[in-house]
Amino acid sequence: MANIKSSAKRAQISERNRLRNKSYKSAVKTLMKKYFDAVNNYQTAPGEESLETANTKLSLAFSKIDKAVKNGILHPNNGARKKARLAKALKAVQPQPVS
Repeated sequence: MANIKSSAKRAQISERNRLRNKSYKSAVKTLMKKYFDAVNNYQTAPGEESLETANTKLSLAFSKIDKAVKNGILHPNNGARKKARLAKALKAVQPQPVS
């Protein structure tokens, strides 16, 4: 335990920030998993409704990742990498237009 008042306060702030960061990171992981599940559902049963569900989940995941980057919880490159991975997953299963 800290003996100095300012170091005790810093420990308290660090713990508060750790819990907030953990919450954000957990939410990002959860939204990414839900999105990948939606993409798998779209891949097994392609349709307008399953594509709409996947796009909705993608939007939610992008939003949470952007907020985590904005608040300094994720590094900007980490957020960009996660978003690219999400976009790549849906693009890989969508049929390519014939030209």
